[in-house]
Amino acid sequence: MASGDVDGITSGDGITSGDGGSTVTIGVSLAVPDPYGARIQDARARYGDPLARTVPTHVTLLPPTEVPRERLGAIELQLSAAAARHRSFRVSLHGSDSFRPVSPVVYVRLGAGVRECRMLEASVRSGLLARELAFPYHPHVTVAQAVDESVLDRAQWDFRDYRAEFQVSGFCLYLFGADQVWRPELHLGFGGADMGTDS
Repeated sequence: MASGDVDGITSGDGITSGDGGSTVTIGVSLAVPDPYGARIQDARARYGDPLARTVPTHVTLLPPTEVPRERLGAIELQLSAAAARHRSFRVSLHGSDSFRPVSPVVYVRLGAGVRECRMLEASVRSGLLARELAFPYHPHVTVAQAVDESVLDRAQWDFRDYRAEFQVSGFCLYLFGADQVWRPELHLGFGGADMGTDS
């Protein structure tokens, strides 16, 4: 999730590294499954996107948010309750667009699943995680950012006819590590399903 990204998961100025201090930076996202996730991440790497290998392919529900480490347990309980109120849904990805000139980001658009993502985002960004956003929420999947304009143009062209569909059965809580990498910490299934934790 990102400080320079309208969307989501990336590193950025002012974000805590998660090095064992009193605060930790978290994000909440829908993971884009493989093979789609891996292919988009590989494309980001080919474009020279410096965040390609540190940010899993995703649809953001909560951008990078610094929270007291001691509140992580309560936050996990809140997210679990939020997940239990939602049901599995289908996401379709179709074509590319850009946030330029506001932000140097090229992304794949969501077709099906936009309404459900908006409802999820509202559930997640509440209670202990209530916060203002720098930009209105717009669900999408980033394919290039923090690269030259010519590269952004190429990425937008390359993904102009991109299509993918997948089922979403839950979301993930991510932690931003001291090595500047975002990793899934907790998988939360919709309808109360237990998707386990990552160690």
